[in-house]
Amino acid sequence: MAEPDIYLSVIIPAYNEAGRITKTLKRFQEYFATKPFSYEIVIATDGPRDNTIEVAKKLSSEIKNLRIIERRKNQGKGFTIREGMMQSKGKIRLFADADNSTDISHFDKMRPLFDKGYDVVICSRDDKDAKGAKQEFPQPFLKRLAGNMGNLFIQLVAVRGIWDTQCGFKAFRDHAAENIFSRARINRFGFDIEVLAIAKFLHYKIGIIPAHWTNDPASTVSFFSYLQVLLETIKIRINFIMGKYKS
Repeated sequence: MAEPDIYLSVIIPAYNEAGRITKTLKRFQEYFATKPFSYEIVIATDGPRDNTIEVAKKLSSEIKNLRIIERRKNQGKGFTIREGMMQSKGKIRLFADADNSTDISHFDKMRPLFDKGYDVVICSRDDKDAKGAKQEFPQPFLKRLAGNMGNLFIQLVAVRGIWDTQCGFKAFRDHAAENIFSRARINRFGFDIEVLAIAKFLHYKIGIIPAHWTNDPASTVSFFSYLQVLLETIKIRINFIMGKYKS
């Protein structure tokens, strides 16, 4: 007997998320309880050092359609989302951060774009990408400055025309997800840039919706992570020059 089709897969990459994952999963369940479409929630663990896996397993009896990809070795957010995308079954595959800083309800704005034929739809926290984008609690000045300068560099080197490549809420049609993520190579935070650059390379139609984003002070993104993203952006450019994304 064939398995029923799944409309939406939501992949949540989880490193040390024991303190946040319960609230996020309950919010997801609240959201999906009002929706007519089929779905699955995929927790893709990334070698957590806390009890994230154990907390997720306990919740599996309470949260509907929850599946856990259990990996005890840390490989990075990019590797983890790639793993989740390739193992998911939804016709649309969305990754969302474990803190729900971009609330799951943003998917309501994505659906009409998919209905219009878009292959990839992303959220942006920058008004230059999508009118109405905003951050409920602005990030500290130095973090914003580093982000703005970094984005100019990212546009110059890898992804032109997108002002916010790093918002952790991006969705892909199944064929686009498999085609993009099977080519991807970046395992850490620069993966967002890579998947958008590959999507543009493959001429996929990319839509952008405005995010109402809530900054989480417990975020694990450090200054070193920003530096790593810039170095990985250069690596992405080199990969294109060497033809590594052609197949």
